[in-house]
Amino acid sequence: MRLLETIGRQPKALLVFIGLSLVMLLGAADFLTGPDLSFLIFYLIPVFLITWFVGGTAGALISVISAVVWFLEDVLARSSYIHPLIPYWNAAVKLGFFLILTYLLSKMKNGLEREKALARRDELTGAANRRAFLESAGIELSRARRYRRPLTFAYIDIDDFKRVNDRLGHSAGDALLRSATKTVEDHLRAFDFFARLGGDEFGLLLPETGYEAAEIVLRKIQKGLLETMQKNGWPVTFSIGAVTWLSPPSATDEMIRLADGLMYSVKSGGKNQIRHERFGEAPPLER
Repeated sequence: MRLLETIGRQPKALLVFIGLSLVMLLGAADFLTGPDLSFLIFYLIPVFLITWFVGGTAGALISVISAVVWFLEDVLARSSYIHPLIPYWNAAVKLGFFLILTYLLSKMKNGLEREKALARRDELTGAANRRAFLESAGIELSRARRYRRPLTFAYIDIDDFKRVNDRLGHSAGDALLRSATKTVEDHLRAFDFFARLGGDEFGLLLPETGYEAAEIVLRKIQKGLLETMQKNGWPVTFSIGAVTWLSPPSATDEMIRLADGLMYSVKSGGKNQIRHERFGEAPPLER
């Protein structure tokens, strides 16, 4: 798994170059050893490499190149055939085999990527789920510590959400959650991260965002949420607890715990407010 991850991080141009080089080396080895030894199975290595890590189109191209190289080697290495069409037939069969393999690998890779994406998404709202949030938060915490950048996390809870489900039905509650998600995401930058952490609770991660900038974003989000709720006649408000770190914590659990505590202090103090605090000093630059 580590080897595949390492390969996957390499530039695609480098992988294509490696794949083409392998094909040429295999062709040379085939030619030098003569018809008694076959290297056909080893052609699968560059076909797999390019298809899996670069894409199906590139995989099909490397399949064609592999079949052509094998065909040229086969023609040059043999003096004669019982029929002149045999090398063409053999090349066509091998090309078909490579293309089928490329197609299957491409479909498998796309399927795995879809499954991975679905595993990181909340089915109802389309927002990221708790698992995806924890993964992204860990990455952002490490980046914030390394580059001495501020980081803001907000915990958002929907006040009186149960009232909507009880009075208007669960379909209305589901529509509310989807609308709230869309409203928040409309106010975010491409690298901000919004997730449904469970039930009617959401997490908002704002990388490289200091206290003043985060305060502006949170106020805009709260205003947008309230306007959306009023427009649809949903009798709910939002309690938000947020923390901005100049020196981010070492674990996401601490980040969630502090913001969660602030959110609950808002709920116990009347709801429909934002409590936003800052912590820490800028840490020394990590090497």
